Amino acid sequence: MAKAVWNGQTLAESETFETVEGNIYFPEESVKREFLKPSSTTSSCPWKGQARYYTIVVDGQDNPDAAWYYPDPKPAARNVKHHIAFWRGVEITK
Repeated sequence: MAKAVWNGQTLAESETFETVEGNIYFPEESVKREFLKPSSTTSSCPWKGQARYYTIVVDGQDNPDAAWYYPDPKPAARNVKHHIAFWRGVEITK
C-alpha cells in the first residue's frame, strides 16, 4: 500500500502504483482530486515527455506545483499514463 499525505490529509492511497526514478506514481482513481488545483506550470523530460502540474490545497494552505503527471507520455514511460506523483513536502509511504 502506498500513501501520499500533506498537511495531515491523505491525498492518495493505493495497493497498485508505478515507481519511476524513485517517485511513486498513483493511479488517477486513487487520488483525491478535491485537493488538486490545476497549474499552468509544465516541464519536459527527454524520455517521459511533457509534465503538467497541480497545486495541492489543504485547509486553505497551498503547496504550489506539488503534484505532477504526464498527460501524453513518450513510449518509454507509457506506464505512468493516468498516474499522478507528488513532491515538495508530500510524505510518501509504502
